[in-house]
Amino acid sequence: MHSQLLLAFMMLILSSMAASPAKLVIIGDSTASNGKDRGWGDHLAPYFNADKLTVLNRARAGRSSRTFVTEGLWDKALVEVNAGDFVLIQFGHNDGGPPDKDRARGSLPGIGEESKVLTMPNGKEETVQSYGWYLRKFIQDTKSKGAHPILAALTVRNIWRDGRVERGSGHFGNWSSKVAQTERIPWLDLSNMIANDYERIGEAATALLFPEDHTHTSAVGAIKNAVAIMAGLRGTPLEDFLSPTGLAIPAYQPGPELPTPRYPMPLPKDPALPSIFLIGDSTVRNGRADGANGQWGWGEPLLELINASKFNLVNRALGGLSSRTYLTLGHWDRVFAMLKPGDLVLMQFGHNDGGAPDDKLRARASLLGTGDETAEIENPITGRRETVHSYGWYLRRFIAESKQKGAIPIVCSPVPRKIWRDGKIVRNRADYAGWAAQVAQSSGTAFIDLNESVAARYEDLGPAAVDKLFGDERTHTNRAGAELNAREVLEGLRKLNRL
Repeated sequence: MHSQLLLAFMMLILSSMAASPAKLVIIGDSTASNGKDRGWGDHLAPYFNADKLTVLNRARAGRSSRTFVTEGLWDKALVEVNAGDFVLIQFGHNDGGPPDKDRARGSLPGIGEESKVLTMPNGKEETVQSYGWYLRKFIQDTKSKGAHPILAALTVRNIWRDGRVERGSGHFGNWSSKVAQTERIPWLDLSNMIANDYERIGEAATALLFPEDHTHTSAVGAIKNAVAIMAGLRGTPLEDFLSPTGLAIPAYQPGPELPTPRYPMPLPKDPALPSIFLIGDSTVRNGRADGANGQWGWGEPLLELINASKFNLVNRALGGLSSRTYLTLGHWDRVFAMLKPGDLVLMQFGHNDGGAPDDKLRARASLLGTGDETAEIENPITGRRETVHSYGWYLRRFIAESKQKGAIPIVCSPVPRKIWRDGKIVRNRADYAGWAAQVAQSSGTAFIDLNESVAARYEDLGPAAVDKLFGDERTHTNRAGAELNAREVLEGLRKLNRL
């Protein structure tokens, strides 16, 4: 009888445990919890089935990833986490300050294992870790409880530049993405999701969502951020816990103005080192940069020629892009967010800049030349009105904004195609190679004339040998051809005394 009662009691406990809803525990800063209803974490509950999941907003205003740990807030939140629960993590807005002055809440930059013992304003010593270290602690502690961590990029501040809203708040978006990738957990591209929405409604309407400053939203703005988070959570394991209201929010689909890359793009491996960023088209980075179809861009073999203990080589070129679409599709914004003083930016465009600006298939052409003329078009791809500038104007923008960050821009003329005429490789002095040179000269920017130097090398080799350097008829090199081009880039850098 006693054993039967014990068994019944145990079954009752197990039944009660099985019926208990899972939890979504939110940890973060004031953008997630900022007084009554002004943080996005206060608005997630209606999107979930309350019988299946409870939302606990444990974010705290003014905290960084570091101080959320050092003040014991994470330990308190972790106690509430059980197997099968979820932890949504978002930090960064307060991680960029000094680690040992003022509020002493900054983490060390980057995602490495470095640490520093620093004396705080109160006289106590503290071992300060990197931003990535604290994120990994949250993730690994969550996994140790049998729960599921989810990492989100930062919400967007109301800071605009030339009609585009700031994305990523410095390096933090890229660092969180890298941590999520290495830890193999879901990552919400929240910065771009929200920024795309703000750009759709415009600066004036966005300003209404920020009544006090450029960081903290009103309740209406917090709801918009919550909706963006829910759109990003579609397709994650939390999908099974959504209410009808949550299911009514469509999954995030990157807009045409800033698509998610078709495959992961590289980031600086060591944030402490200077980086060499490559921006351009498929002649710099072809496809996934894995030699598919026998085609390679010169950026990958250049990696093998650069001393990785002194530089990060970050090849952010992307096939099919022009100088115009590298900007308008948001790829330059991502590079700009990562730039720091002393970095190099090598740019090579031109292969995809020709054609009609409003071509119905690609709509990627820039205007001819280097002037300030513009053309107003209805972009057939995005369905939006767009002001198209000249090839030179886009190069000048990359140059000016690189210098704004303290980085060193270097203009490369486009590598030549395999087109022979009268025993010579056809140059592009009359158009893109010449225009690239003009922009470099007029802006006082370093210049590498790849169009000329590579053409001269081809002529030394002759048509038969050059045929063996290409993976297609005339534009894309194979590995051997890419290595030749990379050596010309390196020689150009040496002549500039940049390495």
